[in-house]
Amino acid sequence: MAHEVLSVAQINEYIRGRMDADPLLSNVAIRGEISNYKQYPSGHHYFSLKDDAAALKCVMFKGNALRLRFRPENGMKVIVMGKISVYPRDGAYQLYCTTMAMDGIGDLHAAFEQLKAKLASQGLFDPAHKKPIPKFPNTIGIVTSSAGAALHDMLRIIKKRYPLARVLLFPTRVQGAEAPAEIAAAIRYADHHRSADVLIVGRGGGSIEDLWAFNDEQLAYTIFHCKTPVISAVGHEPDVTISDYVADLRAATPSNAAELAVPDQDALRQALDTMSTTMISALDRQLRTARRHLSILASSPSLQSPTGYLEQKKTGVMHLYSRLISAETRIIDRRKQGFIAMTSKLDAMSPLKVLMRGYSMAQGADGSVIRSVDQVQSGDILKISLSDGQLTASVTDVKEDT
Repeated sequence: MAHEVLSVAQINEYIRGRMDADPLLSNVAIRGEISNYKQYPSGHHYFSLKDDAAALKCVMFKGNALRLRFRPENGMKVIVMGKISVYPRDGAYQLYCTTMAMDGIGDLHAAFEQLKAKLASQGLFDPAHKKPIPKFPNTIGIVTSSAGAALHDMLRIIKKRYPLARVLLFPTRVQGAEAPAEIAAAIRYADHHRSADVLIVGRGGGSIEDLWAFNDEQLAYTIFHCKTPVISAVGHEPDVTISDYVADLRAATPSNAAELAVPDQDALRQALDTMSTTMISALDRQLRTARRHLSILASSPSLQSPTGYLEQKKTGVMHLYSRLISAETRIIDRRKQGFIAMTSKLDAMSPLKVLMRGYSMAQGADGSVIRSVDQVQSGDILKISLSDGQLTASVTDVKEDT
């Protein structure tokens, strides 16, 4: 019996046809752990699913990969749906993935946690970057849907609390694939034109899918780079979005955002009344103090009798003058007596006084005083000073006492 001889391509195509015809293999869900994950520039994703006993090659083409809400990573446990077929060129079968979900948690939750971790590592949630909300804004910009109940609640509260504020609405879609780009564009427009002192960005409550526009990465960067302070007001209090983390202030609800954006006029009036009362009390105390001081001044002698006050001061000045003159006289007398005593001492020690008592002073030719016979020799000329004149003498003999 002769056998039909097939080419490799023919047998691979045959096997692929049999596998494609199998209902189980054409729409199968497989649980496993991602390994060897790679994303190519073409946008296609290649990886393997493995468990404790085996591994399966997988591919997710760009069209299906664009619908992923999270970023696949090695070690991630997932459930993948698709069909198993043969790649004829290599003769290897693989899973052609159409959808992928996190095993045990939802896709949206996984995507939220991944983006949250990424932006946190880049510092977008750092409190140091938070801008203060102005206390008395002139203009409030609201980025939300013009048809939502949240807008009407915010307008009502702002008008009630602070009617001085002007409100500008930047209407956008807040749900759907186009919503993140529209919200970001409205924020950039308002910030570029300095349209408002503070921006409220948000919407009313809903499911995580409804609020997903506020978990967009590009929207997060737009809020972060916005120079105008941003209040995030998305959903109800339990709802938390990426916009809440990036914004300068997070409000529990849109109504709460309106309360945080403007002061309460009743509280302002009460504060102004309190300040007015405090100022009046302080002014009253100052006036009472001034009156007491004026009363003291009015009762002073200088104002009651200026002439008598001047005479009193004149008498005091004259008394001080007399004391100064007396003190000066005593000091001069004391200094004069000291001068006389010192003059007497100097006079008593004067060489002239010694000469007047019969003594004389001999000086050498150089003017030095002769105190010892060692200073002269025979034939030296000496000058002898007496009380009434001088003599010039020649030394004829020098004799030293023994």
